Amino acid sequence: MKRCKNCVLPETFPGISFNDQGVCNYCQSFRGHKHLQEEKQRYRQKFENLIKQFQNQGSYDCLMAYSGGKDSTFTLHVLKKEYELNILALTFDNGFISSTTFDNIRKVMDNLGIDHILMKPRFDLLKKIFNESSKNEIYPKKTLERASTICTSCIGLIKFISLRTALEKNIPFITYGWSPGQAPITASIFKNNPTMLRQMQQVIQAPLYNIVGKDINNYFLDDKTFGDSRGFPYNISPLAFLKYDEEKIFDTIKKLGWEKPEDTDANSTNCLINSLGIKIHKDRYKFHPYASELAKLVREGYLDRKEAIARLESEEDQEILKLVQKRLSK
Repeated sequence: MKRCKNCVLPETFPGISFNDQGVCNYCQSFRGHKHLQEEKQRYRQKFENLIKQFQNQGSYDCLMAYSGGKDSTFTLHVLKKEYELNILALTFDNGFISSTTFDNIRKVMDNLGIDHILMKPRFDLLKKIFNESSKNEIYPKKTLERASTICTSCIGLIKFISLRTALEKNIPFITYGWSPGQAPITASIFKNNPTMLRQMQQVIQAPLYNIVGKDINNYFLDDKTFGDSRGFPYNISPLAFLKYDEEKIFDTIKKLGWEKPEDTDANSTNCLINSLGIKIHKDRYKFHPYASELAKLVREGYLDRKEAIARLESEEDQEILKLVQKRLSK
C-alpha cells in the first residue's frame, strides 16, 4: 500500500493526493512547527485565562471524560496537580473495558483525590448498537475518517452524557484526553453552542434511535435544554496545546499506580472492543481508523514514523476478537 513519504496516510484515505515527491496534501498544508508552537502558546494562555475566570464558580471546576487510558490519565494528572482544579471524573463503561483499566481507575482516583462517576448504560442497548455497527454503515462517511463506527457510537454517547452531567451540576468545563492527533488545536477550546450541538446530536442520536428506540433518549439532551445557552460549558482538550511526550506520559502515570493493559490492541490502553471496530473499519473502508490521528502525530513531531506504521500494521489479537464476538452474540 502506498503511504505518504512524510506521514503515514495511505492512498485509500478519503480525499488524499500526493505530489511528485510522494508527500500527501495534508502534509503540504501543514504550516510548520514554529506556527504550531505559537498556536499552542496562544491556546494555553486562553485556557489559563478561562481558569482564572471560572475556577471555584461551580460545584466542580471541570468534568473530565475519563476513559482510564494513558492520555486521559495524564490529562487528569495535569489538571489536578498543575492547575489545581476541583475535578469530577466520569467514566463510560461500554461493557468491554479491560479489568486492568478498572484497577487503574481506582488507583488513579485514590492517588489524585478525585471524585468519580461510573456511567454504565444498559448492555442490551449497547449490544444492539455494536452488532448493527458491525453489519451496516449507520453514520455519514465523513464522521468515520477519524474513528470506527463502534468508537463513533461510544464517543457520541460519552460526549452527551458528559454534557448532561455538566449542565446538571453547573460545571463550566468538560475536558477530554484527546491526543494532539485527535484534537486539532483550533478546536481544542470552544464554548458549546446549542444550535451546533443540536445538529451534532442528531447525527448520532437518530441512527441509534433507529436501532434501539426511544430508550436511547436517556443519554441525550431534550429540546428544552437547548433553549438556554448561558449555562453551556466549554469543551477543552488540553493535550492539544500542552507538551505531549508519550515516554513522559507513561513515566508520570506509572507513579499513580497505572499499568498498561495486556488485553488491548496497539492503539488502545483501555478498551477491548476497539479491536473489532478497527477490523471492521479496515475491511469496510480500506484504511485504518487511527490513520488520521497517527499521521498527525508524525507530521507534528510527536511520534516516530516507523512506530506509527507498526501500530497501523499490527494485526488484531484473534483471542480478543473471539472474546468480544462471543459476548456480543449472547
